[in-house]
Amino acid sequence: MAIQATIDHAPVPASRTQRSEATAAVARLAPGLAVCAAATAVALGVRSLVPAVSPLLVAIVLGAVLTNIVPLPASTAAGMGFASRRLLRVGVALLGLQLALGDLVGLGPGVLLAVVAVVAIGVSGTMVIGRWLGIGWEQRVLIACGFSICGAAAVAGVEGAVDADERDVVTAVTLVAAFGTLMIPAIPLLGNLLGLTSEQSGMWAGASIHEVAQVVAASGAIGGTALTLAVAVKLARVVLLAPVVVVVGAMHRRRAGEAARSSRAALVPMFVIAFLGCATLRTLDVVPAGVLAGAGTVQTALLTAAMFALGTGIKMSVLKRIDVRYVALAAIATVLVAVVSLIGVLLAG
Repeated sequence: MAIQATIDHAPVPASRTQRSEATAAVARLAPGLAVCAAATAVALGVRSLVPAVSPLLVAIVLGAVLTNIVPLPASTAAGMGFASRRLLRVGVALLGLQLALGDLVGLGPGVLLAVVAVVAIGVSGTMVIGRWLGIGWEQRVLIACGFSICGAAAVAGVEGAVDADERDVVTAVTLVAAFGTLMIPAIPLLGNLLGLTSEQSGMWAGASIHEVAQVVAASGAIGGTALTLAVAVKLARVVLLAPVVVVVGAMHRRRAGEAARSSRAALVPMFVIAFLGCATLRTLDVVPAGVLAGAGTVQTALLTAAMFALGTGIKMSVLKRIDVRYVALAAIATVLVAVVSLIGVLLAG
């Protein structure tokens, strides 16, 4: 009997416990991730039919429509939360594989200086104007970085550094996707009216339009060598995401005071380090072309899934309460970035 009692109370092996916990975690995340996967497939399918439309915008709209028509079951909540946080950061990190630093150097000092000016003036100008409009610091910084750097990916990166409210993130992503889409036909048309060459229009598109996919759509419509230049200039803006996130994170910690300084949060988020690591691998040219292509597809899919998950948090009652000041700031930021980038392109020659 003593032997039997000992057996009954013997500790469960650690490996078995870990497997059980992992299985439970997968089961908890599976429903939400399955819905995200289906929505991602739909959004990417729409993009294949209409290349000018960002799948990120399609996904967030789809999420908003679905959650207001057919409320999602509670079982999907864990998976949605995982997608909107973890998958978002992995997608941003993989964005670094698009950055070959050698290609950026080839743009020349004039264009690179113009890119730095676009990001610096765009972020700081939007922050100042937003303060005049009475908009909170977190919402201002999300809009400023999203519009000045690389759209939804920048919003995601900055959100990780300032721990913004999810509703603020959704608002910023929606605005940056909407205004960036409006820029797709606007830049080619305005470039033609201003008498710009295809090279100048391409550089202007890369320096002013928010999302990489939107830049490709606009510059593809311009023709000539515009596409190659536009993507290179856009990626030069993307590479500035890492230092901006570090600066914004430091500012947030200073604003938050002693509580933030004593927390375990790293000054440089891990996904930013991963982003820089991916950019380094691309620069060293050690990643096979097939892997790069696959990583690009995965990166787009992850960000699309994350946008859908964020979209499910948009309720009609919330949309009705979106402050007109946010829309005004988004419009002003778009014009500011477009004007600064045009001046920079003209000065760079």
